[in-house]
Amino acid sequence: MKKKVAILGSSGGNLYYLGGKEPEKLLEELLLQIEAAGMECGSLQFIAAKASMDAIKKDTRAVLYSWDESTKQPTISAIGTIGEVNEAAALLDAEIAVKINNGEIDSLILMSADPNGANQLAVEAAANMKLPAAGTGGTSMAAIASKGVNVISTSGTTGTTNRTRAVSFLTAFSKHFGLNYRPVIGKVASNTEVETSSVKAFQRINLRGIMLSSLPGFIAMALVLALSKIPGLTMLGDVFNLMINALPVILAVIAAKQVADLDDVSIVAGIVAGVLSVKGGMIGGIIGGILAGLLVQYIFRKCLEWRFPATTVNIAAGGLAGLISGLAVYFLISPITLWAGEGIRSLIDLLVSTNGILAGLIAGLLIWPAIIGGVYHAAILPIVLLEMERTGNSFLGAVDMVGLVMVSAGITLANIVSPRDKGEAAVAAPGFAINMGFGTFVEAAYPFMFSNKFIFAGAIISSGFGGLLVGLFDVRGTAYVPSFMAPLLSNNTPGFIIAMAGSLVCSFLITFFINKISLKKGKAVLESEKNQLAG
Repeated sequence: MKKKVAILGSSGGNLYYLGGKEPEKLLEELLLQIEAAGMECGSLQFIAAKASMDAIKKDTRAVLYSWDESTKQPTISAIGTIGEVNEAAALLDAEIAVKINNGEIDSLILMSADPNGANQLAVEAAANMKLPAAGTGGTSMAAIASKGVNVISTSGTTGTTNRTRAVSFLTAFSKHFGLNYRPVIGKVASNTEVETSSVKAFQRINLRGIMLSSLPGFIAMALVLALSKIPGLTMLGDVFNLMINALPVILAVIAAKQVADLDDVSIVAGIVAGVLSVKGGMIGGIIGGILAGLLVQYIFRKCLEWRFPATTVNIAAGGLAGLISGLAVYFLISPITLWAGEGIRSLIDLLVSTNGILAGLIAGLLIWPAIIGGVYHAAILPIVLLEMERTGNSFLGAVDMVGLVMVSAGITLANIVSPRDKGEAAVAAPGFAINMGFGTFVEAAYPFMFSNKFIFAGAIISSGFGGLLVGLFDVRGTAYVPSFMAPLLSNNTPGFIIAMAGSLVCSFLITFFINKISLKKGKAVLESEKNQLAG
């Protein structure tokens, strides 16, 4: 018998910009990899909203996808406002929970799921049945793990794609169940199936998604910069300079592929546009890639209307789109984008040079509210990448590592050493390991921060203290790398180590003592109740 998996979740907040806004493609990739692993879908409950969950409103439209057993395909079972769809999802949640309790489901895929709402019953059933689960969405996965679900693979959503998420889930299940699984590449749609609407292309433009997807290129550049400081590897300084020029190309390719979504054709257009946009820096690369993606759609559609051979269609769409958009940036737009990028970097440098301690303190105090409020990826991360474009590291990048990653690590470590109950230690351990080992998944601290206002306040205080140290030592650095490697990628290794250790220790001590006080109060309440019963 094939192992059956239930797919649960929503288009999410950050996930919305990384595949969630096109649920059919997201589910298609999942089903493709499920089939490749020799498994099959047993249930589906996916809420696709027409906006990011970070900016959801009562009247936001949404669609509920469920599983059609007869066709073995996803089907739309409800359409309406988010409230109406959530009501339908609750009924479906109860049906899936029954299936799980009856042993008809063997595993769960969870993407931005809601264990306290639309997915509550299914999650509770999965915890009771000890089903293996894999998923993304930092906040939701931390909450799901805290409910006792056997989470075998978890991560945040940043930097993922439909394919990387699906492959990650099925790789975890294949190891768990001992299945023979090889990731497969999706079927290429025929020309007549490709959506070439210019309106659709404009809707796909998303600066946040472009930045997030391009992040690995910036981290690679930072690694080269660190290696170039090692005696005997100084020749890598030239490689670093070369990689700086490559960043606009990376951004242009990501932008063109996101906007056009025509696979290799859009990639080629992005490369051509990116090479010609290097003079315009990071912003020039983004603009060149977006223009290339829009032109790819237009030229592709026109060539199909004119009945050009398929080979000519690809050459015309990819080559001409990249060339026209790239030349536009090269001759017209690059001076403006270069000035804009330098202006933003100069403003950051001015603020830091005027009063680095105050700048670091303010950045540290604001960074947790920014990421919780959904502002981080939209506003702070682009500035971090703009800073890194010139020097390979960033003032705000250092605040990110110190104020978010190290504070989250300190909170989770305190809940491993001195948890309020034994279950919290099991939830905290994976979060601590991921934060320290990979420099990401700060959402692991959310269950503890949201359950205790003093821990929440402690996180902000610790982050502010870490930011103050970053400003004091004039540190430039980056997150999204292992914690032990981060100081090596900075301009001030000792200063970064002190700042990282300072915020980690501060958040650890605050959380540790708050947990101790909570335990004492809990024991006092129990003792009082016992005395009352005895009386």
